[in-house]
Amino acid sequence: MARTVADVMTSHPATVEADQPVSVAASLMRDNDTGAVIVNDNGRIKGIVTDRDITVRVTADERGPDTPVRDACSPSVEAVGPDTSIEQAVQLMRTHAVRRLPVVEDGRAVGVVSLGDLAMERDPNSALADISAAEGNR
Repeated sequence: MARTVADVMTSHPATVEADQPVSVAASLMRDNDTGAVIVNDNGRIKGIVTDRDITVRVTADERGPDTPVRDACSPSVEAVGPDTSIEQAVQLMRTHAVRRLPVVEDGRAVGVVSLGDLAMERDPNSALADISAAEGNR
């Protein structure tokens, strides 16, 4: 049974620099079959941008695909280290109402742990685990 975030995280997360356009982030989401991309500033984690962020902060405001990612991302991001326990990650997600946590070492993202990852680990027979395990739902 997994004990730490490192045991369940998705390694090598997709990343984008904050000054790149949201179209680059959207392309990364499509190409990596994910709903979130880590936002970096000179290679160091600055935030996270989700498909919902792009919809709400860019498209709904009638801004274009050339909008910088920094204008769409969630700037304050909760992050954990790879040695964080599964229980601590769950509590952090509950407390901050987030679905994904970047996993960071020395200021750089090394992975992402999602609500679905934790559901599959803690209760593989749950509906959320089934949905999360289905192809196209990362």
